[in-house]
Amino acid sequence: MARIGSFLVVISLACVLTLCICDDESNYGGQGKLFPGFYSSSCPKAEEIVRSVVAKAVARETRMAASLMRLHFHDCFVQGCDGSLLLDSSGSIVTEKNSNPNSRSARGFEVVDEIKAALENECPNTVSCADALTLAARDSSVLTGGPSWMVPLGRRDSTSASLSGSNNNIPAPNNTFNTILSRFNSQGLDLTNVVALSGSHTIGFSRCTSFRQRLYNQSGNGSPDTTLEQSYAANLRHRCPRSGGDQNLSELDINSAGRFDNSYFKNLIENMGLLNSDQVLFSSNDESRELVKKYAEDQEEFFEQFAESMVKMGNISPLTGSSGQIRKNCRKINS
Repeated sequence: MARIGSFLVVISLACVLTLCICDDESNYGGQGKLFPGFYSSSCPKAEEIVRSVVAKAVARETRMAASLMRLHFHDCFVQGCDGSLLLDSSGSIVTEKNSNPNSRSARGFEVVDEIKAALENECPNTVSCADALTLAARDSSVLTGGPSWMVPLGRRDSTSASLSGSNNNIPAPNNTFNTILSRFNSQGLDLTNVVALSGSHTIGFSRCTSFRQRLYNQSGNGSPDTTLEQSYAANLRHRCPRSGGDQNLSELDINSAGRFDNSYFKNLIENMGLLNSDQVLFSSNDESRELVKKYAEDQEEFFEQFAESMVKMGNISPLTGSSGQIRKNCRKINS
């Protein structure tokens, strides 16, 4: 009986070991699942490398944190989080960088190049550009005082881009509330995600061309947006004239453009959201208005929901297993 008991214990341990072996990165990826420990054995320093490069970039220019977050958002809304935005035009690929939402405004590509070069030096052909960008977005939050979260990993890189998808899927600064919600819904994101993710506008800047309409011609009748607080609007007109100065920048959050906090929501309550797509969260829908109030009152609640929504957005249609590739250079597909 003792021998039989010992034999059963050995069999049980073998089964457990088999389960552990099967739960590694290759099999998990093959099942189309993302999980935080994906590179624990193949590139254990991956997250440390990304964090280091992003920290240096943000130290050089605080605005870069917002730029990297925006790249992740604009990537995920087109073909899923697959690094398609990072591709330059070549061969059959027409870059998404020239779309209306990205042209002359998407930035941070050189930082992604630096991250990728460091990863390739440490563990060649292992970490995807899509994962590198997703990690960079998380680190950008942390480095500016925002929340952290475990990033599910295992994405692979696309071998295509979609200029039309970039033009049609990404919400625009002058969109109505319903259009914004519809574009988020089409990606599997709900109203709570809309409001929480919009909170990323607590850091960064926007170009005059993105909010000029609110100052001079909101409804096409030559009148400004009446929901915009008057003294704030007057200040913005100095930076953004009726014509010219398209690239002039204004803070998305007038109180703390370099610090990730909940003052963005407090601004909306005061009718001081910079973009139309910001202010409509408070002025156009009862449910979103209540969320704005909640996040304005409770920063911890905002941080928790923001982290949850970022993970959800990062899970949009990832390429896993044998799909796509691990690009050696984020700007072009492997030959």
